[in-house]
Amino acid sequence: MLAGCLEKSMDIDSKRRHAMALDLVTERRIKFAAVIRAMRSVPRHLFVEEALAAQAYSDNALPIGFGQTISQPYVVALMTGLLDVREGMSVLEIGTGSGYQSAVLAEMGALVFTVECVPELHAQAKERLEALGYGNVRFKLDDGTLGWPEKAPFDRILVTAGGPVVPAPYLDQLADPGRLVMPVGEERGSQTLVAMLKENGEVRRETHGRVAFVDLVGRHGW
Repeated sequence: MLAGCLEKSMDIDSKRRHAMALDLVTERRIKFAAVIRAMRSVPRHLFVEEALAAQAYSDNALPIGFGQTISQPYVVALMTGLLDVREGMSVLEIGTGSGYQSAVLAEMGALVFTVECVPELHAQAKERLEALGYGNVRFKLDDGTLGWPEKAPFDRILVTAGGPVVPAPYLDQLADPGRLVMPVGEERGSQTLVAMLKENGEVRRETHGRVAFVDLVGRHGW
């Protein structure tokens, strides 16, 4: 009977993930096929508190404790798509949080180096991702605004917290060519989603609309 219950639960989860992915394509007009495939594979309900599991596939940000959130699926899809990740790339992720974004990047075949400054979230995400079998994720507990210089350069850098500027260490640690995606804004809780494209020693900046993220804290943040 237990096996039957687990199979039923997995079936329900699969349907909810499919519905979330379909909504991202049809309603949100997300065109990044590889991102949609990855998000359809990751069991998002395992990355939120059990009491919020029923809301895991709604297009909303949800609290994960310690003043942090798991981003809404649309924002995850948009940022990951703008990052233009390819299999085998090294990706620096700033702000591990629940580990959901790390899992999406790992599903896409990236080698993920993720940095978190909250000890409890770092430990929980590490345990969760290792239990789910994501062997291509490396974890560090540190000031995320410093990046991870020992593992640089990175093909891609994804920042899941908002800061007043793009910290200089990120651009130093970004490969050439390379791409960085981050919410940037002089007001806390209100940012512009920015993509920085580094090529031939030059950096070009694109903007992709307004977003709202928790603070990027540390030496080069708030």
